[in-house]
Amino acid sequence: MQLSSETLLFGRDLTTALLGVDVFYRGESGDGDGLAVLNLDDAGEFGPEPFESYDAARQRFVDLRTRAASLPEADRRTYYDQVCHSTLAFITWRSSTLPFTAQLTDFLHVPAAPASDAELGQLKAEMRTLLDRLGYPGDLAAQCAAWEERHRVAPADVPVVLTALMSEAWDRTEERLLTIPAPKSDGMQITAVSGVAFNARCNYLHRQVEINTDPILTKPGLKHLAVHEGYPGHYVQFKLRHQGYLNGTAAADGLLSVVNTASSSVFEGIADHGMVMLDWLHSDDDRLQSLMSRYRSGIGTGAAWRLHALGQSPAAVADWLRGAALTGGEGWIANRMSFISAPSRAVLIWSYWWGEPAVAHAWNRVPPSRRAEFLDFLYGRMHSNASVGMFQ
Repeated sequence: MQLSSETLLFGRDLTTALLGVDVFYRGESGDGDGLAVLNLDDAGEFGPEPFESYDAARQRFVDLRTRAASLPEADRRTYYDQVCHSTLAFITWRSSTLPFTAQLTDFLHVPAAPASDAELGQLKAEMRTLLDRLGYPGDLAAQCAAWEERHRVAPADVPVVLTALMSEAWDRTEERLLTIPAPKSDGMQITAVSGVAFNARCNYLHRQVEINTDPILTKPGLKHLAVHEGYPGHYVQFKLRHQGYLNGTAAADGLLSVVNTASSSVFEGIADHGMVMLDWLHSDDDRLQSLMSRYRSGIGTGAAWRLHALGQSPAAVADWLRGAALTGGEGWIANRMSFISAPSRAVLIWSYWWGEPAVAHAWNRVPPSRRAEFLDFLYGRMHSNASVGMFQ
C-alpha cells in the first residue's frame, strides 16, 4: 500500500514542523518529556523548524492543514487534517488557554465526557458473570480481591514472569500475525521501577519495559502488559514505523511519538487489542483481565473528569477511585492520580478508553483473507480513530 509522493513529502514537512513545536514547547514550559516524546530519527535527518513564537507555529500548521486537504489518499487527508487540528489546539492551549473539555475534543478528537455509569456497569456485570463461573463467592469487590490474591505475582518475581510472557508474545506474534523485522535479541528487557506515574512503559530506545511494581500485579495482568508494551503492541509499532520509513513505504512523521494528538488513541488501541489479534484470550482469567483493563481505562476517565472538569480535590478524587478500583491496591491509585494530575497529560487517559474500540471495530470488519493487507495499513501508517476505519 505505497503512499503517494505528495504524502511522503507532506510527512517530511510535518515532521520538522512538529519537532519545531516540540522544541519551542520544551523551552517555554520546562517539560522535559515534551510533545514529541520519542524520536526514531537515529540518523539525525530531520531537524526542528525554528519557530520564534507560537504565532509563527500556528501559521505553519494552518498552511499544512490546507495542504493536507489535497493529498491523494482519503485516509491521509482525514488523518493529517486531524493532526494539524490537534497541534493548532495545543498551540492555543499554550499561548492563551483551552478548556479541559476542548482539550478532549480538539487534542484527541473524542467526546468530552467520561465513561458512563451504564458502560462501567455493563463491564462490572460481565466481570461478575465470569467470577461467578470461576466459583468466587461474595460481592464483586470480594470476588475481585480473591481472584487478585490467587493470581498475584510477588514484586521480586515480576521480571522473570514478565520476561517469559514477552518471549511467548513475540513467538505468537510471528506465528499468527506478522514477521517482526528484527532478531528476538533486539526485543525488550524488563526493568522494575517504583514511584512512577504509569503501570508500565515501553522505553523503546533503550529496549526496556519499565514495570511499576507498586500496584498489585497478577499473571493475567502481566500477560496483558507483555502484549501492550511489547508484541504486537508498542515495540512492534515503533519497529515497523522505523523500518517502513527506511524502506520508503511509510511517511516520516511515523518516526515521532507525539502526545495530545489525533494518533494517541489508536496508538494505545493497537496495544490494547493485541490479545485479540493474537487469539490469546485462552481462559476466563484472560477474559476477566481484558474486562478489567477496559474497566480501569473507564474509571481513569472518571477520575480525570472529576479532577479537571468538576474541580474536585485530589483527595476526593483519590477516594472515589479507591472505591471504584476493585483491584490494584494503593500503588495503582497512586500512579493513576499522578498520571491524571499532570496538566500536559491530563486528557491522555481517554486514549485508552477510545482507542481499543476504534481498533476493534476496524479489525472486525476486515475478512481474514485481507488481514495481511490491513496489518500493513494499521502499522504502516499513523492513524486517528477516524482514519483507522477507512481501510478499503
